[in-house]
Amino acid sequence: MSFSTDVKEELSKLSNLADKNCVKAELYGYINTTNCSINKSNLKFTTESEYNINRFSKLLNNINIIEYNIDINGKNYNILISSKEKNKIEELFDKYEIPENESEEKAFVRGVFLGSGSINNPKNKYHIELILNNIRNLKIVINILNKYGINFKILNSKNKCSIYSKDGEEISKFLAFIGASKAVIKFEEIRVYRDIRNNVNRIVNCETANLNKTVNAAIKQIEAIKKLKKEGKFNNLPENLKEIAELRVENPEASLTELGKMLKDPIGKSGVNYRLNTLVKMAL
Repeated sequence: MSFSTDVKEELSKLSNLADKNCVKAELYGYINTTNCSINKSNLKFTTESEYNINRFSKLLNNINIIEYNIDINGKNYNILISSKEKNKIEELFDKYEIPENESEEKAFVRGVFLGSGSINNPKNKYHIELILNNIRNLKIVINILNKYGINFKILNSKNKCSIYSKDGEEISKFLAFIGASKAVIKFEEIRVYRDIRNNVNRIVNCETANLNKTVNAAIKQIEAIKKLKKEGKFNNLPENLKEIAELRVENPEASLTELGKMLKDPIGKSGVNYRLNTLVKMAL
């Protein structure tokens, strides 16, 4: 199963349906997503998750909506609510406003995610998205998340009205907010692994770049020294330059610090760099 499916399975199994107000808020989240459609004759919810369709039906039963049918069409599970029961739902949510308390706000956002949310496998990339049926409901979700320090971005176009995040920290906070505790643990394990792997790659790349820079500089220095010898200028050099030149030719892989320690009178990195640069300039 996909990571998104795993999250929805976990949420669908939450045993928190005793609170009627939270049931109502979660159901309200579901029906305000694009996977839930309402017309004159019925209300229909569609999902690819068997667990999710079961969750939706439990919410309906909890508020005494019992006349509905569940069918399977390809990969999709559909739940179709009759006209009479649809009218009950519309009456229930007529002028409904989500109470400003944490449990019901969480329930509402959880319903939105279960209704039309998706989350990528964090091994590949960080991305979560919730698709709402209109901009008003989108702003409601955004305001709730902002209230609890969770920052999502808005994508509002002709074809899509959604909120999303590509930030691992924000996604982790969101999963914890809607009650997906197991998913949070799994997500964080993957995130830590990715961060360690990325840090190692950065270090390796940095060391490789530094090594290439050192090798290229050494090659340039040795070529300059050989040119000075070929042109008969080397023997006329000061002893300190001849000494560092011979050490560089004999130790092409040595760092500037290592070369400095090899001198009869050791000097630091900057001193070695100055002498070698002098040799390079003299060979031009």
